Amino acid sequence: MSDRSVLLLTRDLFFRAKLEGLAQEAGYEPTRSGPAVLAVVELTGDAALARVRELVVAGSRVIAFGSHVQPAILREARAAGATAVPNSEVEETVRRVLFGA
Repeated sequence: MSDRSVLLLTRDLFFRAKLEGLAQEAGYEPTRSGPAVLAVVELTGDAALARVRELVVAGSRVIAFGSHVQPAILREARAAGATAVPNSEVEETVRRVLFGA
């Protein structure tokens, strides 16, 4: 696992590009597969929570995000070991982690 890699798992291409830029600005290498020091996971689809669990077990720090109207999935992600936030907070959360603020 590279200590400068950030795994970005989101369906929104524009948001992914924004997160890629943020990671690069902080000196990290964005990736879409493989192990990473940080993983940002959109909580959509049936496999999202399983992926969060896999990443946590593999040693990645995980930021999971999803809709504020689906608090149960955010709670499940937290229970799995992720930092789980609503969509409105994910960019700022990622920024704080990447820049150490």
